[in-house]
Parts: sequence; C-alpha cells; structure tokens
Amino acid sequence: MEIFKGNRIYNFMGKRIPFLGFSAILVIASIVLLFTKGLNLGIDFAGGTLVQVQYEQKAPIDKIREVLSNTKYKGSSITEFGSPTEVVIRVTGVSSNLTNDIGDEMHKLLDSTGKFEIRRVDMVGAKVGGELREKGIMALSLSLIIILIYVSYRFEWRFAIASILALAHDIIIALGAISLFQVEVNLDILAAILTILGYSLNDTIIVFDRIREGIQTSKESELNEVVNESVSRTLSRTTLTSLTTFFVVATLYLFGGEIINGFAFTLLVGVVVGTYSSIFIAASFLVQLKFSIESFRAKEAEKVKRQKEKEKIRAMYEKGTV
Repeated sequence: MEIFKGNRIYNFMGKRIPFLGFSAILVIASIVLLFTKGLNLGIDFAGGTLVQVQYEQKAPIDKIREVLSNTKYKGSSITEFGSPTEVVIRVTGVSSNLTNDIGDEMHKLLDSTGKFEIRRVDMVGAKVGGELREKGIMALSLSLIIILIYVSYRFEWRFAIASILALAHDIIIALGAISLFQVEVNLDILAAILTILGYSLNDTIIVFDRIREGIQTSKESELNEVVNESVSRTLSRTTLTSLTTFFVVATLYLFGGEIINGFAFTLLVGVVVGTYSSIFIAASFLVQLKFSIESFRAKEAEKVKRQKEKEKIRAMYEKGTV
C-alpha cells in the first residue's frame, strides 16, 4: 500500500534550511523550558511518598489540604487522579519521620474527610531516588554511545553523527514538551524516552540504508538528488508505520487511564517528532556535514576490489596453486 506516488520525487533538500530553522527554534525553546520550568520529577527520582485514595463520593480536595496543613505532610501535592472520587497525595523529600505504616497514619488523619480507602502507597528514599536518576542518565548516555558505534560500523562516521544529532533533536523536543505540560517524570517516562530512541533510530536507519543504496546504484553525482529520491521512496512506508503507531499510542493515552498517561503522552510526542526528523532532519544533517558521494563510491569500490582479491587467493589456495 502506498500513500504517495512511487515515481514522484519530492524536493526535501530544497527546503532543508527552513526545516532546520524550525527545528532549531523548537530545540532552543525546549532548552529554555528545561532551564526555566524544569522537569517535574516524580518520587522515583526526587524521593518521597505517594498515597492514592479513593472516596465513595467526590473527593474533598480542599478539606484534605486543610487537614494535612497542620501535620508533617504540610505542602503535599494533592491532585485528582483519573476520576473525581480519587486523589493522589504526593509528599516529596522523604524525611526520617516517614515510616512504613504511612497508610494507616494517613487513614487516621483523613478520617474526618469522608468514607474512603487507601488504594496505593509508594515510598522512595532520597538516596534511592538519586541512584535511579543517575542510572537513568547513564542508560540514556550509553544508548547514544552504542548507537554512534553501531551506525559508524554499519555506514560511515558522517551517517553516525547525523543520526546522533537527529536523536538528540528528538529527545530534547520530547523533554521540552514534558517540561511545558509538567508531566511527572518517573521510570515510565524514562522507558518512553528510550523507546523513542529505538523508534526514531529505526526510521533513520531505514532512510540511511536507502540513501546508501541510492548512492551505489544511482548515476547521480549530487547528494541532494540522491537524498530526495531515497527519502521519497521510503515516504509511504515511514508514514504508514508512524500512523499505525500513533493511533495505538493515542488510544492508550485517551483510554489507558491516569497511570500510563505520562508514558503515552511522551510516546505521542516522540512518534510525531521522530517521524518528522527521519524525513526532514536526519538527511539534512548528512548534507550539512558535507558527505561526499565520490569518496564513498571510491571506498566501496576499494572494498569490492579487496573482496575479489581475497576470493581469488582462496580459489588459488583450494586449487593448490598457492
């Protein structure tokens, strides 16, 4: 199935400067958001306690806040969770006062607010939260390094640099969206970011593979023309894959419930930005890095020549002439 005509070549590289400019604006805006608003770190990374409470009637958030204001839980974040009858109480910065029976303690404190039950209690120490944060950053950094090595081995160093720049572009914009909407950053969000890395890289590798194939088979000597043809050939596949993924993730976001909303939102942003970068940005970086078709073809010809010489020597060895 093809959405776009298979024989039509779109001039993507002719518009690469406006697209790169648009991406630069998004990246700069995302960085500004990260430095000004910051990330809304959840208890997984900041440490703290989360208590999920379900009432039989509409949750009296104002009354809960008033009751807790006179206790050691003063300043807790109290928000509706999925429905008007459920709330989540978040206490950041765990102290030595918080013990394992916090559920029972919270139950006694909120007894005057109505009939309810404690659905969930999660506690993460400050030290554990710091370790999770460090390991999350390490996992992200190692992923980028391994990707750089893999793409350099499979293609050429300029392809690797272009792919890493495209992935950094996707991650920064996704983090900017998370900061803008103050999505709570927890282990689920980290998993979503790593998923975006894999998804975006997969699309980028397919485009780069087609570009490499185009360089080897096409008679064109201009990189822009080869890139336009290669990206146009993968356009239907990229669009169909992205739309399928988008609809699935959108369904999770709309109907999956409050617990996975942050994860689904991050993936939604990642799918859109990853598709955009695979089509318009990754190859543009390759052009900006002054990739040379002539040098690449010469290296490939040398590889073929060496391979033929090895095969010739092996054949002579098998015949006993060497």
